[in-house]
Amino acid sequence: MGFFQAYKMAIKSIKANKGRSFLTMLGVIIGVASVISAVAFAQGSTKSITDSIQKLGTNLIQITLTGRNSNRDMSYEDLKKFAAENTEVISAVAPQSSTNARVKYGSTNMNTTIIATSPEYERIRNVHVTQGRFILDFDLEYRQNVALIGTAVVNELFENVNPIGEKIKINGQIFKIVGILEERANGAAYSDDDQIIIPISSSRMVMGTSSIRNFAVEAASAEKVDAAMDKLETFLLDIYKNENAFRVFDQSQMLETLDNVTGSMMIVLGGIAAISLIVGGIGIMNIMLVSVTERTKEIGIRKAIGAKRKNILTQFIIEAAVVTGMGGLIGVLLGFSIIKFVIGGLGLVPAVYSIPWALIAFGISLLVGIIFGLFPAYKAASLKPIEALRTE
Repeated sequence: MGFFQAYKMAIKSIKANKGRSFLTMLGVIIGVASVISAVAFAQGSTKSITDSIQKLGTNLIQITLTGRNSNRDMSYEDLKKFAAENTEVISAVAPQSSTNARVKYGSTNMNTTIIATSPEYERIRNVHVTQGRFILDFDLEYRQNVALIGTAVVNELFENVNPIGEKIKINGQIFKIVGILEERANGAAYSDDDQIIIPISSSRMVMGTSSIRNFAVEAASAEKVDAAMDKLETFLLDIYKNENAFRVFDQSQMLETLDNVTGSMMIVLGGIAAISLIVGGIGIMNIMLVSVTERTKEIGIRKAIGAKRKNILTQFIIEAAVVTGMGGLIGVLLGFSIIKFVIGGLGLVPAVYSIPWALIAFGISLLVGIIFGLFPAYKAASLKPIEALRTE
């Protein structure tokens, strides 16, 4: 019996028990669909974050203060003075303090991200306004309670109202809106559009502290990033006397960290998919063993008229592979549908169709069928013709 004939008999057997065959495939379908959609979500999230980081330019440096290990902390004024003395490598600095706060306008409330910073933030982080103005030095000097709001905040609080000049309460403190930030993520919640920017000098009552733990620094050019980082590390080490008290990193390091996180995420997703497919494979082995019991008479007759052991073995392995292969194919189609209509349709993250991962998942589904079909196939092939024919 050739391969094609064995394939036809396997298809015939599957058609004879459509409901059971579909339920057998279900574990594989869910496993393949889940890994494809999960990988797409992870890759879409990574793409979104990577694009956001790259939009900031190649000469952005971040400073994070991780602990107090000296008699004093570095202040914004310290960093400004240092930047003014090193203009050949540093062109601008801006503080960054952030918190999540309750914002109220009239009777409407929402939670959003509050970022306290300085006028240089607009240039360093490539953030601009579409209406009104950005923070000015005047606002910092005179501690003006002014705010710039993202489009997600506009959509939530100011339906059919021009926000410019309106007043909102941030953690009970009144702020006047002077600008609307440029849209970056289609006005989506929990994105760059869901934020409010206020002057760092007016942030203490909102943040609950005047301590600044993060700073953004713009190097004079992409070529001078390394030199700027070296000078910053020397400056901070002189203050803290401990290199573990701060961290200085640039865009390439952020992207490298993101790649490492994504790699770990992919391993976890691969493990979850493997477990799902193994569970599906166990289900297939169980059903195939039942099928062997039900078809012992058929096997006995085939052996009695000349079918060889390898013919029976091949038929049952092909049958298991066809079941899991069909399940894998349906799972791929279901996974792509989830990417298109759920992930892409809801705009959660960019829709990424990973053909390599789809092929890998489909290949593994076939392998699962072959591996978990071996024992039932071996059991069927080992039946003796007389024993099989005696079975009622």
